[in-house]
Amino acid sequence: MPSEFELIDRYFRHPTRHTVLGVGDDGAIVRPRPGMELVVSTDMLVSGTHFLPDTNPEDLGWKTLAVNVSDLAAMGAQPRWALLAAALPAATESWIAKFAHGFFACADEFGVDIVGGDTTRGPHNFCVTIFGEVPTGQALLRSGAREGDDIWVSGRPGRAALGLAHLQGRHLLDDVRRDDCLAALHRPQPRVALGLALRGLAHAAIDVSDGLLADLGHILEASKVSAHLCIPGLPPPGLERDCLLSGGDDYELAFTTPAEKRPEVEAAATRLGLALTRIGIARGGVSPRLTLCEADGRPIEIGPLGYDHFR
Repeated sequence: MPSEFELIDRYFRHPTRHTVLGVGDDGAIVRPRPGMELVVSTDMLVSGTHFLPDTNPEDLGWKTLAVNVSDLAAMGAQPRWALLAAALPAATESWIAKFAHGFFACADEFGVDIVGGDTTRGPHNFCVTIFGEVPTGQALLRSGAREGDDIWVSGRPGRAALGLAHLQGRHLLDDVRRDDCLAALHRPQPRVALGLALRGLAHAAIDVSDGLLADLGHILEASKVSAHLCIPGLPPPGLERDCLLSGGDDYELAFTTPAEKRPEVEAAATRLGLALTRIGIARGGVSPRLTLCEADGRPIEIGPLGYDHFR
């Protein structure tokens, strides 16, 4: 059985592109480019909480890094460096090799250098700390939304939650929808290009990880605005509507822009080949409040907003 350091050398040492000193010493050395600020984020994936124990290890490797890349996308940052801390129940090389393949496939896709981390024995648990760059003063924040802003979301939220419901036997999908929703669940696509395009255009942004309504609520709270939503193509009441509104695990971007910038957002959607849907408007108010309506204007009662680890 390989030692901890043999595992690191064999599966987690990878050529770097923009790093002064990578894996191998007690710490890495990185050098941000002139005029750039560092954006730092961390996320943890725990077996039984964030993924099913029988998840394909290659998919899990991709997702472990992708969910962190998504945080940088929401800040308008370019991903640059990451560290991985991993707990593994055993040094099973076939499993580790597949995990590493997926992890580094995501790193290569988004230009991320892996510059260090740690391994230990324990139940499957993966924690990534990621660093990105953004020009000074141009980071997208949750606190910038203004009254009158358009509210947008990228892609098609709800698919990942539907995929999970299918795996858990709570909802039966046909073959085509099953493959699409499971891909959304296991191989999320961080919207880095969109985040970069939103610099100087969006007032506020967030990635949708815990549910569209829940994460949008963080923008409302930070910006001290309210929102009125009327989402095109909203499914009828039931599981599919619940997945779209509060399912989570989508890693799409929700963001606000000035109404007069609508043509620029639509042009970005065309340029990126990515659906961007206008789902509402930001309004003023004494305290942040979210209202939701049907296409005909009838109000919708809002249930649970999204996932909470401690509820």
